Amino acid sequence: MSSKLFERIYKVVSSIPEGKVATYGQVAALAGHPGAARVVGWALHSAPEPLALPWHRVISATGKSSLPERSARQLQRALLEQEGVRFDRQGRVDLATFQWQGHEPAPKAS
Repeated sequence: MSSKLFERIYKVVSSIPEGKVATYGQVAALAGHPGAARVVGWALHSAPEPLALPWHRVISATGKSSLPERSARQLQRALLEQEGVRFDRQGRVDLATFQWQGHEPAPKAS
């Protein structure tokens, strides 16, 4: 994976404001790589800790956490709830209410 792509992903994730969420696909599109949602997951997993990215604000397109471990999902939910994000009974975030609208997608990287 291109380190420049990871850097663009980190920049987008850093821009997600408190109390809002973005989907993996949305982050990929804003980083200039529509359709590369899985790459966003890899980038966040690989992020250097000193970046202190708000990783918890990135969720699946269904409004749910896609983290594999129950403890990680619980942490993500707790962090989002501290920011005022609400979940329904199925554990989903209402994207119509809480999804960050962001900025225009970056140009497609070559």
